[in-house]
Amino acid sequence: MDYFGLVEKSFAVFGALFLSSKAIHIWNLLNAKEKEPVTILVTGAAGQIGYSLVPMIARGVMLGLDQPIIIHLLDIEPAFEALTGVKMELIDSAFPLLRGVVATTDVVEACKGVNIAVMVGGFPRKQGMERKDVMSKNVSIYKAQARALEQHAAPDCKVVVVANPANTNALILKEFAPKIPDKNITCLTRLDHNRAIGQVAEKLEVQAGDIKNIIVWGNHSSTQYPDANHAVVKMNKGDKPVKELVGDDKWLSTEFLTIIEQRGAAIIKARKLSSALSAASSTCDHVHDWILGTPKGMWVSMGVCSDGSYGIPQGLIYSFPVTCLKINEFSREKMDASAKELSEERSLAYSCLST
Repeated sequence: MDYFGLVEKSFAVFGALFLSSKAIHIWNLLNAKEKEPVTILVTGAAGQIGYSLVPMIARGVMLGLDQPIIIHLLDIEPAFEALTGVKMELIDSAFPLLRGVVATTDVVEACKGVNIAVMVGGFPRKQGMERKDVMSKNVSIYKAQARALEQHAAPDCKVVVVANPANTNALILKEFAPKIPDKNITCLTRLDHNRAIGQVAEKLEVQAGDIKNIIVWGNHSSTQYPDANHAVVKMNKGDKPVKELVGDDKWLSTEFLTIIEQRGAAIIKARKLSSALSAASSTCDHVHDWILGTPKGMWVSMGVCSDGSYGIPQGLIYSFPVTCLKINEFSREKMDASAKELSEERSLAYSCLST
């Protein structure tokens, strides 16, 4: 028997099959139908966060490298020239996924056909201002934008509020856009979540990507509660609890919390400007995981409308994890403090509506 001839023929057959499969794969790629573009609204788009965020969206960080994007940029009239500059830079960057850019100061035009709304614009608290003053300004802004989204956005539009006070701004938007399902209105606490992961990674000298299941409970404010009780680190021999690896409960219940709660102020002190890059990146993470899902066994933090779970008052926009967990007494105290503050903010917001 000619073994060499047999081997030669076998290689020829396998080679033909391999080339055939590659040809089919290439043919499928070339003939694959492109996804329909997703329209994303970014308000306050001429500001620092907006300027950092829109190129990330256009590059596919938010929705993946196979998802075409149309971006609607909204800002106030005095910022229109800067907004036009942002549009120009998006065009000049020649992003392959970008299918169109609209830059406008008209809230109705901005909201037309929007699938995802990223609410970065808001009235910031200035020195000497009371919380009620800030709340009153933002009630006016979010009332108008909520109505425009309800009337002109896509029926399944999903909203993430970034502008502070993020939780209560989301609550205002929910009140004035009752046709948008509560489950489609969220606020950003992923920034705090990512900050917590970053601090644990530095403490343990591990990669941030190997840490999962940190939780941020409550308000995006100084009463937030970054909770590492359920977090784990991916190790060679399996997941290990963060608490066990840190080995310092005092650090986790004091310094760790303070660092996260005051991180924004620390960045302002260092940069003389507020967080922009990290806020933009965490906004992409928030929407990415919301739309595309989180890996099995992993949860993230997101401000959502409370249904009463974990003893949190129903109707508050409160930061929760994805799955149900047992809450210890220390956590309960911290969570209740943030819920109390949010209840007060809700009362302030409603009092602004009646004046």
